[in-house]
Amino acid sequence: MKWGAFSFGRMFNRIAQGHRLKKEDQTSGDLPFVMAGITNTGVVNYVSNLIERFPANSITVDIFGNTFYRDYVFGAGDDTGVYWSTEKHYSKAVMLFLAAAMRKSLEGQFDYGKKLRSSQSLNLKMMLPVKNGEPDFAFIEKFIPEFMRQLVTGVEHEHVEKVNAYLAVTGLKDCTLTAEEQKAVDDYTHVVRMDRTKLEAFRLETLFGMATRGKRLKSADRIPGSLPFVTAGEKEEGVSAFIGNDVTVFPENTTTIDMFGSAKYRNYAYGADDHVAVVHTENLPKNAAIFVTAAIHKASYTGKFDYGRNFYAKDADDLVISLPVKDGEPNYDFMALLIAAIQKLVIKDVILFAERRIAAYRKAICS
Repeated sequence: MKWGAFSFGRMFNRIAQGHRLKKEDQTSGDLPFVMAGITNTGVVNYVSNLIERFPANSITVDIFGNTFYRDYVFGAGDDTGVYWSTEKHYSKAVMLFLAAAMRKSLEGQFDYGKKLRSSQSLNLKMMLPVKNGEPDFAFIEKFIPEFMRQLVTGVEHEHVEKVNAYLAVTGLKDCTLTAEEQKAVDDYTHVVRMDRTKLEAFRLETLFGMATRGKRLKSADRIPGSLPFVTAGEKEEGVSAFIGNDVTVFPENTTTIDMFGSAKYRNYAYGADDHVAVVHTENLPKNAAIFVTAAIHKASYTGKFDYGRNFYAKDADDLVISLPVKDGEPNYDFMALLIAAIQKLVIKDVILFAERRIAAYRKAICS
């Protein structure tokens, strides 16, 4: 394939700059309003203001060189240039290719110190495939649909691989509920909504013995290693470092509660600092322990605990949680079955969501 350089001014006979429309002056409507940026492809609002409407099948280039193809009518701010042609009828495939070529040619050249204005871009050049010295539109028309099909195929393949890998890791063959799992979901829904008498209150210390408190280990004293070290906070689920220090190692299948009352299930061995209490659920089936962790979090993460009033191991011992029962005792088999069903339902929803996104993606780029 031979390539040639073509100026923006040669490819488009219409090049215009948008007009300023302050945020406080924008009135709600259905017209996409484009400004500089890449979030949501630069669409910052939908307005009804009486502003210039740029045609579908246009390309926008903002002051930083961010380039997007638009297949809809839109308005634009004064930080965005619009490129289209009324002399040549460019197909969607050609315009997508031109947008990519323009983006490539502008990459890294513009920023706040050097902004791009459409009036200054007429002589900027993009590289295009050529035939007999002219842009080879016939090649582009064939190339873009095939490229898009391969792109969608790649996305679908990646999705399938990720789903299969997750099912393998979790030991699931599929996301179909068994009759027993469906009954567990139905029964628990009934319990929560209609008949709370099947839930009973239990004190944590009675169920799992006294909670254990971690020990302080300053950041400066931590030696790099492979043991997850849990501290208070939500970031990375509280794992602040991986250490090689000689510390108490808490077993997997246990629950941590940090100083704010946030409970998390741990399926791995770990160390913990003095702002973390460990509830010893390790003798429960995994899914039952996950259910118990959720019940603990519901009881402990209520806003009662903060920097001024920390949650400690003694608070864990006194914590009262509600659990499904059978013959007056916690029904751990039912809890495990319910969590297994919920896991399948969540995975199924993720799969369906991804499939809808892929279908929309296919429709958008292959139509």
